[in-house]
Amino acid sequence: MTAADETNGRDFVGYGGRPPVVRWPGGARIAVSFVINLEEGSEQSVLDGDSHGETLGEVSRAPAAGERDLAMESFFEYGSRAGVWRLIDLFDQFGLPVSMYACPVALRRTPQLANYLSGAAQHEIVCHGYRWEEVSRLTPDLERDHIHRAYDLLKVLTGRAPSGWYCRYAPSARTRALLVEHGGFHYDCDSYADDLPYVVSVNGREWCVVPHALDANDIKFWRGGFAKGDDFFAYLKDTFDCLYREGATHPKMMTISLHCRIAGRPGRAEGLRRFVEYIGGIDNVWVATRGQIADAFMKS
Repeated sequence: MTAADETNGRDFVGYGGRPPVVRWPGGARIAVSFVINLEEGSEQSVLDGDSHGETLGEVSRAPAAGERDLAMESFFEYGSRAGVWRLIDLFDQFGLPVSMYACPVALRRTPQLANYLSGAAQHEIVCHGYRWEEVSRLTPDLERDHIHRAYDLLKVLTGRAPSGWYCRYAPSARTRALLVEHGGFHYDCDSYADDLPYVVSVNGREWCVVPHALDANDIKFWRGGFAKGDDFFAYLKDTFDCLYREGATHPKMMTISLHCRIAGRPGRAEGLRRFVEYIGGIDNVWVATRGQIADAFMKS
């Protein structure tokens, strides 16, 4: 039995305890990446022809087939009406760049936000699928079609072409090959496997993966783990402190994932603000977009 047979082709080793010494700009010990997920209006909805409405919300329930859940819809509407602007105001106040994981169907329904992003060059637009959908459930042809439609629609709405990709929770086994086939993308974030970017081979091409994170992620307010803004701040601080300490010899990356309908709520946003203020007082910290991190890593 070969090593590949033993692991079913999966990589359980990674850097094998010997991570590379990545050269972040300015000699930074850590690259901190803030992500805002722009999903509101692209979630599952019977109004868009789905058999069920969205089930993951502030209070989760399973509506009957064909039934609208107006409370669930309003949780998402809060994100695009109020939450997103609170988060944008926070990062713009501190002059920090953010990667916007944008579902183009959501942006099409929020023209004010699309217009803001068209002129906010400090923030990066990352394609977050065509809709906030599980691409692994799509047929190969439909997944390919949605990748092309998502890329083209983001360009139309914002005048900017995305170079990165991240879909809802998990890609399909063919997603990376379809992204390479498309030709407009240069990296994806469809992994949770490391504290640093890494390179894989996709149909003979070197492809950069910038891992996402579900722990330093405000979704834990909904799925359990965080109750107060201080819970969020404490976890982000502990994560940062560990990676910053390790970064003295082997620079690391930290990803903070935010949702407008979750972290955009006032009490939670205050915990985020405390973390932004905390890292602002520390030297050798590089706050960067996913694309900037991918570029720096590939050049390192």
